[in-house]
Amino acid sequence: MMDALLWLFGAAFIAGSAMVLLCQQGQRNIILARFRISRRRYSGSTTPPRSLSLSEKQVDIPVTYSDTFPPSRHSVWSGTGVDSVDPETDVLPLEASYLDAKDSLYTPCGFSIKDIKSLGDFPDYAALSGVRLPQSHPVFDIKNALPRPYRPFRWAYHQTMSLTKMEPDWWLELENTYEERIKQRQALFAQHGEAVLQFLPGSELACKELMEMVLQFLCARYPQYFKLDNDNTIFHNGILHTTTILKNIHPLHVLLNNVPEDFAIMLRDDKTGLYVFRAGVICSALGWNVGTKIGLRLDEIHGPVPDYKEKMKFSMDRFFAKMPSDKPIQRGSWGIEVGELLYMGPDDTAHKSQREHQSPDLSLSQCHLRVDWQTLRRLPLSGAVVFNFKALFTPVEQFRDEPYVPGLLLKVLNEGKGNIMAYKNTWHTDHVVKPALERFHDEQVRSGLVPGGWEPQTLDESPWFPGWEGKWRRQQGF
Repeated sequence: MMDALLWLFGAAFIAGSAMVLLCQQGQRNIILARFRISRRRYSGSTTPPRSLSLSEKQVDIPVTYSDTFPPSRHSVWSGTGVDSVDPETDVLPLEASYLDAKDSLYTPCGFSIKDIKSLGDFPDYAALSGVRLPQSHPVFDIKNALPRPYRPFRWAYHQTMSLTKMEPDWWLELENTYEERIKQRQALFAQHGEAVLQFLPGSELACKELMEMVLQFLCARYPQYFKLDNDNTIFHNGILHTTTILKNIHPLHVLLNNVPEDFAIMLRDDKTGLYVFRAGVICSALGWNVGTKIGLRLDEIHGPVPDYKEKMKFSMDRFFAKMPSDKPIQRGSWGIEVGELLYMGPDDTAHKSQREHQSPDLSLSQCHLRVDWQTLRRLPLSGAVVFNFKALFTPVEQFRDEPYVPGLLLKVLNEGKGNIMAYKNTWHTDHVVKPALERFHDEQVRSGLVPGGWEPQTLDESPWFPGWEGKWRRQQGF
């Protein structure tokens, strides 16, 4: 009976909301038509590291953002606003290449194909996007470089995207595993091909734009290692001692061979306004890969994530529809792994079976925190939204002298919501990690590093911890 009442109330709410929306849309179109104003509306922001099988089919209530477009920065380049655009006839279709399109068609960000051609290669993306280039890091030494010690633990733990503003200097972060990771990723592509790197029709502009933005970033941040010359047609990598003629290789392969991070390109579907995974290079996924996700909508990609549909789907679809290019964001997800497992395909039964039991031979030295540090930003020309993320590994033993970290992580492991902790799949290490964390926390309380009676909570320094920068610098020899 209660279920029936809830269903009726829900149906009434949905029907009423739909009528309001329909009426509002009708009135809006009448007014716009009267003043001959385009119906184009400008609004004034993850790749999950793991995947599970869907246990049941979910029914979605269709929502359309077909007349919702991201803010345009066209005026930054032209000095004028966007021309009138009809979303039904003037927008570049999802599967159409800009190389073959009419000059009169527009990207979702209000740049015409003619504009794109006029801008040419390597335009000023800092101005176009509204995100400055990074400051140079002249003392950076790739041999000693360590990633910042991300500890994205939160309590009380709720399933949210936990988004913060992206730091422009840290969009891409290099460290001393650079050469090893590049070789590992190239080997994964040689073995798995389109399962880790793929691009669908219509992604040509976004792939080129992303590659150019990445190379501009690397050359600005690490000028001692990277350089573009010959009118930006040749890229020199001083770490790998390689030279790439950019016209001879697909942009995603340029990224594969030079950047140890993953990229997923989401493009706007011109029919629905929702975002679809159309291209990417992803070599650090666990339980899924590009081959299983390519062509899916944002909500379909995140379908296995606990509570995504109930708590995040609507807000994330809306966020993607309106996200501006000058407000990129960042977040982190985490898990506990045995060793440094970078990639596990959906059919990797060997590694999956290891997660189904607690090995009595497992030692603490084998247990690592894996953080997938992610950023999300809109490309200013194509309007694509790009996830990029990088797997970072830290031995759990290092938490011993990190204030509050052992107690906070122990709280999450012991009391985190069941379906979320099952998704993180930490159970196979719990029998080793939990006792160690308890011991570390007790030591910190006895030594005065953590006050007695402290109740675990998200740290003010999150996603780091008190004193993190001093430890990080000492580890690098500063």
